[in-house]
Amino acid sequence: MRRFCRAAGTALLAGVLLGACGGGDGDDKAKTIADPAFLAEQQAWRDGRLEDLLRPDGWTSLVGLHWLELKAHYIGSGERIGNGVRLAFGPEKMGLLQLGRDGSWSFTPEQGVELTFDGEPLKGRVVLRNDRDPQPSVIGFDEGKGLVTLLRRGDRDALRVKHADAPTRLQFAGLEYWPADPSWRIEGRFIPHPPGKTLPIGDIVGTLGDSPNPGVVEFERDGRTFRLEALGEPGGELFFVLADRTSGHGSYPAGRFLDAAWPGPDGKVVLDFNRAYNPPCAFTLFATCPLPPPENRLDLQVTAGEKNYVSPVH
Repeated sequence: MRRFCRAAGTALLAGVLLGACGGGDGDDKAKTIADPAFLAEQQAWRDGRLEDLLRPDGWTSLVGLHWLELKAHYIGSGERIGNGVRLAFGPEKMGLLQLGRDGSWSFTPEQGVELTFDGEPLKGRVVLRNDRDPQPSVIGFDEGKGLVTLLRRGDRDALRVKHADAPTRLQFAGLEYWPADPSWRIEGRFIPHPPGKTLPIGDIVGTLGDSPNPGVVEFERDGRTFRLEALGEPGGELFFVLADRTSGHGSYPAGRFLDAAWPGPDGKVVLDFNRAYNPPCAFTLFATCPLPPPENRLDLQVTAGEKNYVSPVH
């Protein structure tokens, strides 16, 4: 991890020495020298971002996404699992997953296998809560290094599996950024939508769902006005799924994410594009990331934030 942080710090230092060009259209811009406080703040955010990705249960630990097509599935890593879900890690036989008449899934552990359920020893049949519930169920295995959760996407269910020994985690290649540039910290104006408005958001596995859409943020760059539709519940953080003219040309092709604080009474929102970050799908094949809606595909080259990730794991 120290190696990654040093690489990020080197990129920041290069940004200070060379100046960060804020041009969205490739034109020459006046060079900007960021103050030390700004750079330290950005570095702290990047360090936290890296630490979060590399947690034992972080996004780089994903090792499986298994769609549940039958009414019953055996689960385990063994070669002879029958109509089962074969895991990349874990015991050869973990247990039996069954679909009830009410649409809920139950799990019965294999005898003699040490598993946990929500952190406690699992001794018998349990009903699983999915990720749409307030507290999703978690089945633990391999002494807590492995985790299994139930996902609901549209009308389909799947098992998500994480493991601390995932190659994508142990062989993580580090993050790359454009030089931190204060000109990409832009103050915008929040324009609220009527209460209850939603926006259709598709994801990378083909599911389309309605997400809360409290308003749109209008901002200016290079003498032009742009708009980004915000997702999130009133009073919480604003969340943006966006694409721009660097998508597939320096940044992750499917777009990036951006967070912002809820606007104050004056309606102002700070969009810090230095903190635009890759979705989990940039690091693993087993995520179900939302895609940018048409409204959030910017005709702007956002040369700020996280660059595309090239994985050494194939």
